[in-house]
Amino acid sequence: MSTVNPQPLWQPTAERIAEARITRFQAWAAEHHGAPADGGYAALHRWSVEELETFWKAVTEWFDIRFTMPYERVLGDRSMPGARWFPGATLNYAEHALRAADSRADEPALLHVDETHDPRPVTWSELRRQVGSLAAELRALGVRPGDRVSGYLPNIPEAVVALLATAAVGGVWTSCAPDFGARSVLDRFQQVEPVVLFTVDGYRYGGKEHDRRGIVAELRRELPTLRAVVHIPLLGTDAPDGALEWSALTAADTAPVFEQVPFDHPLWVLYSSGTTGLPKAIVQSQGGILVEHLKQLGLHCDLGPEDRFFWYTSTGWMMWNFLVSGLLTGTTVVLYDGSPGHPDTGAQWRIAERTGATLYGTSAAYVMACRKAGVHPSRDHDLSAVKCVATTGSPLPPDGFRWLHDEVRHDLWIASVSGGTDVCSCFAGAVPTLPVHVGELQAPCLGTDLQSWDPAGKPLTDEVGELVVTNPMPSMPIRFWNDPDGSRYHDSYFDTYPGVWRHGDWITLTSRGSVVIHGRSDSTLNRQGVRMGSADIYEAVERLPEIRESLVVGIEQPDGGYWMPLFVHLAPGATLDDELTDRIRKTIRTQLSPRHVPDEIIEVPGIPHTLTGKRIEVPVKRLLQGTPLEKAVNPGSIDNLDLLAHYQELARTRP
Repeated sequence: MSTVNPQPLWQPTAERIAEARITRFQAWAAEHHGAPADGGYAALHRWSVEELETFWKAVTEWFDIRFTMPYERVLGDRSMPGARWFPGATLNYAEHALRAADSRADEPALLHVDETHDPRPVTWSELRRQVGSLAAELRALGVRPGDRVSGYLPNIPEAVVALLATAAVGGVWTSCAPDFGARSVLDRFQQVEPVVLFTVDGYRYGGKEHDRRGIVAELRRELPTLRAVVHIPLLGTDAPDGALEWSALTAADTAPVFEQVPFDHPLWVLYSSGTTGLPKAIVQSQGGILVEHLKQLGLHCDLGPEDRFFWYTSTGWMMWNFLVSGLLTGTTVVLYDGSPGHPDTGAQWRIAERTGATLYGTSAAYVMACRKAGVHPSRDHDLSAVKCVATTGSPLPPDGFRWLHDEVRHDLWIASVSGGTDVCSCFAGAVPTLPVHVGELQAPCLGTDLQSWDPAGKPLTDEVGELVVTNPMPSMPIRFWNDPDGSRYHDSYFDTYPGVWRHGDWITLTSRGSVVIHGRSDSTLNRQGVRMGSADIYEAVERLPEIRESLVVGIEQPDGGYWMPLFVHLAPGATLDDELTDRIRKTIRTQLSPRHVPDEIIEVPGIPHTLTGKRIEVPVKRLLQGTPLEKAVNPGSIDNLDLLAHYQELARTRP
């Protein structure tokens, strides 16, 4: 790919660079810890990975992390897997998340928005009071440090209260969104054996009410470790027999008591998309998440007490946990519970306007949907408060950058970010002091030695390679649940390059320090020795107005050949005739590579995704290779299982 320096799409002003928290941090770290005072972000990043322990020590001091017992050293063991951070230290994540209640009691900690789009505030003092009351009740129920507490909840204030109360008592939080079916939830929660379950009676989405009482009853039957079920009447129904009322547990005026736990004490369990087998149950620590999220939100996202942080997410996606951590920086967090496109495609922009969001995060897919639908955010909404629009979930195509620039504001900071559930953070993305180039992430994140490697482990610049991280990050999993010998954890990240994290993405590190994500490396298209990420195909094909969404796979044939079909889900009224087929082929040939023109273009009724919205290329590839459905995919991890029947039938009938 070309890395000739094009004109950046956006360049921060000198004033903005001077005011950025990362600039102030660099000056302070230069004075106190020997960081480079000059050289800008590139010099700071180099120091952060070369002087890893000093950098993370500086982070804890800059953000005034309260260790009730001091640490013996920053990094007791830096081997991967198995790095030990801040051994000897004790702290509590929830205590730090509620610190702003001391100075800003009557200001909003949360703004809750439903499909009426009317924000309702929860003040810092009220949030702290509810957490204190619920934490005391959890202790009375016998919840002890290390016990698991689960939530089958939408993105509502009660979910935040339950997470923080669980962390306050040293419990381990885990959650699923209520649009998950019973089997999907049980595949997750049965692994960790929760003792308390917080549930709603249903949820509202797309203007409709969805009753979930039957699924809640099934969860209660199938989770024998439960000691208590807490009912939140979102739809106004009475609590089922034997369930506790949320209002009763959060009524007391009780100051929270924060259990001081070791730095590596588990905070929560997240789940990978798990397209085959049970989802990976990823355990991250109180201390690791605390320091990583303060760095990411406070320095990279430039968030502070004057900001409002809105990210469209559900409680079943790591971005919800990341969003809640906005509280660590004293930021007001915006919780939206509802459809991203109700009553129309522009709904999220209306929420950003009404909440005064300064950082608005969404998916790349939503940005592209707005572009296709002809949404005009700045024409129709006052978005003057929005300083940054961030995207994740998949690479933001170049047209997405241009659309945001043209349709939101020319001086908009556009932050395409990339990380993973595995670290609940970003490997690369937002830097408020760097320019933005179309189609690129600004830079690797501080403390993250991100590299692109070839199969022999040689670092690459301006060439496509495997995304690797060569030093430990505090938020890397402390373990997987039910993985006693660590083999599943090891095999997930460390089997390709021993001692080095391989994430499974194809990336290019450019000679100017930016990052390009090409898609998952295990679904890479390799024709005649030339590799291309599936994301590059999607970006080109989905510019065509007739294509709603697409999916491409490359399949090695027994005779040594290579079959590469492109599946297309058409927009209403479009027809896959010879003219459209020729245009698709020409688009790929001219914009990407003649080698990667698909062998067949096949219309399908829809593209299957994981429950967190990622296209499932590898399971489709397995189906087309003849793998039975039950072995190719975990049914509970797919948004629409019926769509897979189409690919299964194609595998059966294809000669």
